Amino acid sequence: MSLNVVNLIGRVGTDPDVKYFESGSVLCKLTLAVNRRSRNNDQPDWFNLELWGKTAEVAANYVRKGKLIGVQGSLKIDRWSDRTTGAERSSPVIRVERLELLGSKRDNETSSFDSYSDSDTEF
Repeated sequence: MSLNVVNLIGRVGTDPDVKYFESGSVLCKLTLAVNRRSRNNDQPDWFNLELWGKTAEVAANYVRKGKLIGVQGSLKIDRWSDRTTGAERSSPVIRVERLELLGSKRDNETSSFDSYSDSDTEF
């Protein structure tokens, strides 16, 4: 048995970076700051998020820098070779399967809690 599930709640660090492909696929990339509690002060941990399909479209339309969101997904490691040095590089990425728009009604113009996942067909 194996399990790869990540649940995070935090604030978006950048406006969505959205790409539309000729195949019809949609990709949205975001960063998410999640506060880690410590005795001295809260230090944010930064996560790179990758959203596809309908979830990516919702993020593109409703998510902005500073917005509080919750995500559920899986951890994947992107690997590539550095173009200048040829060194192998890697970066952890959260592949988001479920997106929840959190915060007050003042923070967003829709409801205070909306949830979207790759399997949703209607919004």
